[in-house]
Amino acid sequence: MESGRKLFLHDWLFYTVCALALFAADVKGQIRYSIPEEMPVGSVVGNIASDLGLEPKRLISGKARVFTADSSEHIGLDKENGHLVITHKIDREELCGEISACSVSFDVILENPMELYRVTADIQDINDNSPVFPKSKIEQEISELAVLGARFPLESAIDPDVGVNTLQKYTLHPTDHFKLNVQNGAGGHKNVEMVLHSPLDREKEKHHSLILTAFDGGKPQRSATVQINIVVLDVNDNAPIFSQSSYKTSVVENSAKGTIVTTVSATDADESSHGIQYYFEHVTSIVIALFSIHADSGEVRVIGDIDYEKHRQFSIKVKAKDHGGLTDSSEIIIDVIDVNDNKPKITIMSFSSAVSEDAAPGTVIAMINVQDLDSGYNSKIACSIDINSPFKIVSSLTNYYNLVTDSGLDREQTAEYNITITAVDGGNPPLSSKEILNLKISDVNDHAPQFEQESYKAFIAENNPPSTTILFVKADDMDWGPNAKVSYFLIDGDLNGASLASYISINSETGVIYTEKSFDYEQLKSFKMQVKAQDGGSSPLCTNVTLDIFIQDQNDNAPQVLYPVQTGGSVVAEIVPRAADVGYLVTKVVAVDVDSGQNAWLSYKLQKATDRALFEVGLQNGEIRTVRQVNDKDAVKQKLTVVVEDNGQPSRSAVVTINVAVADSFPEVLSEFTDLIHDKEYNDNMTFFLVLALAVVLLLFIFSVIAIISVKIYRWRQNKLFYKSGANLPAIPYYPSVYADGTLQHVYNYEMCGTTDSRMSDMKFVRPYSQNTLVSQSRLGTVQREKKEQENNDLTLEQKPPNTDWRFPPNQRPGPSGAGARPEDAGAGAGVIAGTGPWPNPPTEAEQLQALMAAANEASEATATLGPRYNPQYGPDYRQNFYIPGSTATLTVNPQQQIPQQALPPPQALPPAEAPKSAQTPASKKKPMKKDKK
Repeated sequence: MESGRKLFLHDWLFYTVCALALFAADVKGQIRYSIPEEMPVGSVVGNIASDLGLEPKRLISGKARVFTADSSEHIGLDKENGHLVITHKIDREELCGEISACSVSFDVILENPMELYRVTADIQDINDNSPVFPKSKIEQEISELAVLGARFPLESAIDPDVGVNTLQKYTLHPTDHFKLNVQNGAGGHKNVEMVLHSPLDREKEKHHSLILTAFDGGKPQRSATVQINIVVLDVNDNAPIFSQSSYKTSVVENSAKGTIVTTVSATDADESSHGIQYYFEHVTSIVIALFSIHADSGEVRVIGDIDYEKHRQFSIKVKAKDHGGLTDSSEIIIDVIDVNDNKPKITIMSFSSAVSEDAAPGTVIAMINVQDLDSGYNSKIACSIDINSPFKIVSSLTNYYNLVTDSGLDREQTAEYNITITAVDGGNPPLSSKEILNLKISDVNDHAPQFEQESYKAFIAENNPPSTTILFVKADDMDWGPNAKVSYFLIDGDLNGASLASYISINSETGVIYTEKSFDYEQLKSFKMQVKAQDGGSSPLCTNVTLDIFIQDQNDNAPQVLYPVQTGGSVVAEIVPRAADVGYLVTKVVAVDVDSGQNAWLSYKLQKATDRALFEVGLQNGEIRTVRQVNDKDAVKQKLTVVVEDNGQPSRSAVVTINVAVADSFPEVLSEFTDLIHDKEYNDNMTFFLVLALAVVLLLFIFSVIAIISVKIYRWRQNKLFYKSGANLPAIPYYPSVYADGTLQHVYNYEMCGTTDSRMSDMKFVRPYSQNTLVSQSRLGTVQREKKEQENNDLTLEQKPPNTDWRFPPNQRPGPSGAGARPEDAGAGAGVIAGTGPWPNPPTEAEQLQALMAAANEASEATATLGPRYNPQYGPDYRQNFYIPGSTATLTVNPQQQIPQQALPPPQALPPAEAPKSAQTPASKKKPMKKDKK
C-alpha cells in the first residue's frame, strides 16, 4: 500500500510538471493546465500571474476572481501570490463518468480595466478504483451435451477509471473444462466468455467451481474476483440468439413514463424457444431508475425523467436466456433528443452599480454571461436591452456581452436607470429570461450654488448682545452629495479700520449670520458685506452675494442735563422775588439726548408740586415760570424736581433738582438753606424707616382684625344673653327728624403737625360738641359715672398744656365733620363759612350717653353709613398718645373712656369734596411763625 502511494505521488508530480511546461509560454485570452484527479485541497495548479505575464499586484488591484457558468468551483485563485489552487476535491469519475477526456473550464476576471481569461484544466485519471463484479457469485447452468467451443457469456467487471487504469484482462482458474475468451464490445467495453474446450460429464461431476479474476492496468495494479458455480444440465444443446448484435434507438427528453423505447428479441432452435427470458445485464443505478425491460416480451420502456442536459446517451447490455440455461447477449444504445426546455441563464459577472455622469461613451458598465443548457438552435441566444436609453449591449466573446454607455449622461435629469437585459434562445417556441440592473449616476460637480435672492438686506437694533442672529442666507446646489453641500464664508474686508470678521461671523453650515460685538448706532449706521457660498466638490464652485446691514437706533441714552449743573457740595438756588409777576422766568432746564429720531424728542415736567402750585415747566422748552402771584403763605425754600423724559419706547429720563428761594434779600435766602445738608442725610435713611414702618403697620392691622372679630363675637353673645333675660331692657332713644338715619352729630377732632423743630410744630385739638340730645332716666347712674371719668380726662389734658407756638390757619376747620353750618346757626348769616365759628362747648352728660347708645347701633349701621360716598376726610379722627418732637406736651386719652365712632350724616348732608392739599414743608410752616412774632 505504501509503494502504491509513492507511485501516486510520482504520477501527480509528473503531470504537474508537464502542465507547467506546456503552458509556461505567454497565453492570449486562454490557458490550459493538466492536473491529476484527487489532488488534495490547497494543491497548486499553476501560477496564472506568471503564465499570463501579469504583475502579482495586478490581481489584487483588478479584484481578480474566478467565475464558472454552473457555479461549481473546484479551482480557486490565491490573489496574494497568483496561484490557482484546488478548493474542492476533484473526482474524475463523478465529474465526467465514462468519458475519457475530462476537463474543467472557468474564467478569470479582472477589473479596472476589465479583462477576461479562459482557463481549462484537463483532469487526468489515476488508478483510484478497483474493478468490481456486479455479483459476488455467478450461477451458471450448462447442459452436459454442450458442444465443445460453446460460449457462455459472463458478467463483466466494472472499473470507472479510463485509459490504462481501467479493466485490462481476466484470468480463470481452473481451466480444466473452460477457458476465457475476451472481446471488445461496440461501446468499448470488454465482453468476457467462457468457452468449453473439454466435454462435460454430468455423471462424473455435476458442479464445477471456477474463480474469475479481473485486472486493470494501473500502477499499482488493482483486481477483483468472482466465484462461478457451474451446474451441469442435460439435453439443452441450442442457445438463444438475438436478432441484432446491437440495438440503436433514440428517445426525446422529458418523455412520458411508460413510453416504449425499443423491443429486443432472440430465437432458439430448440422447441422450447418460447421460454426465453430477457433482462438487463450489469446496468448502473441511473439506467435502472430510467428504463425497464419486460422479461417475456423484451420491451424497453421509460420509467423515469430523462434529461438531455444530464445524459445524452445510454448504453445498456441485455441478455436472453432459455430454459436450459443457454444465453445470448446484445447491446442497446439509446440517444437522447434535446428539446427547448431550458431558459437562457443570465449571469452578471461584473457590474458597476454607479457610473459618473461624465463617463465617456463606450464605458463598460457590466460584463454579462448568458448560457443555455440546451443544444443546437435551442442554445443560440440573442441578447438585447431597452430602447431609448443611453446604453447599448455588445458581444465580446461567445456567450459574453458588455453593457456600455452609448451617449452622455446627466444626473440632474436622470439620477438612476433600471436597465432590463433580455436573452432569447432560438428554440421553437423560443424561451427568454430577463435581468434588471439598477444603475445609479454618480454626481460630478458641474453646478455652482445659487442664492435664493440676488441681494439681502438686514436690520438690527443697536446694543445687541454678541452672537445675535442677523439673518439667514441660503444657497441651493443642483448637484448631489458632497458636491451639493454648501458652505458659507464671509469675504473679509475693512470696516472703520478693523477687520469685518470682528463685527460679523457666519455659520459655515447653516448660513446664519451672527454679530460678534454690540453695535452702536451713534458710531455705525450701516455697512455692506459679501458672503460666498461654496460647494464641497473636489474642484469647488462658488457664488457671492451682497448683504446690506442697517443699524437701527434704540433708546439707549438717557437725556443729559446741561443746565442747571448739579453739584454735590454747594447749594445753588434760583431767587424769585415776592413781587414776581405771573409767567416770571425762574430758570430754564437745558438737556440733550444723543439718540436720534423720536428717541431724542424731550419733554419736561415737574415731579413734585405743592398743593398750591407756584411754578410750572414748559413741556417742550424746559422753562420754569411762575403760574401765580407769590403770597405770604408760600415757603421761602422751594425744591423743584424736574423730570426730563425722551419719547423712546420704553422712555428714559433724567431728574434735576432745582432749589428756588422766594425772597427779596440774600440774607433771608442764606438762613433758609442752612438745613439742606441735614435734610439730605435724613433722606438717606428714609427708605429703611419706611420699610420698617410698613411691616409694623401690616402686623398691627392683622392683630386689629383679629381683635375686632373677637369683640364682635363677644358682643353677639352678650346681646343674646341680654335678650334672653327679658328684663331691664334699655329704652330706645328717639331721634329727631333732622337725622333720618338715626346718627348723632358728634365730632371729635384731633389734628397735629410735627417737625423735628418744636417751633415749626402745629397741633389742633377740637372738643366734641352736640345739639338736641335725649337722656334716658334709666341710664342716670351710667351718666354720672361717665361724668366723673370726663372730669378725670380734663384734668389729664390740663397737666401738659400745648406749646404756645401752636397755631391754626385762619381757614382751618375745627374738624373734618364741620363741613356745613349747624342747623341752629343757619340764620346767623349767609356769609359765615362752615366750620370756622367759635370752638364748640364740652359735651354734656346727655350727649355722652347718646354717643354710647349710638355705638350700640354701630354694627347694624356701619354698612349703610359707610357707603360708596365714604371719604376719610369726613370721618372722625381719633388720635391718642401722640408725641410732638421738640415739645413737652403729650396728648393722652383715658383708655377707659373710648369715644365711639360717630356715624356719618346722610349722603345728602355731605359737603362737596375739596381738592387735596400737598403736605406743608418745614419752610412753609416756618414763615407764618415769623410773622406772628413780628
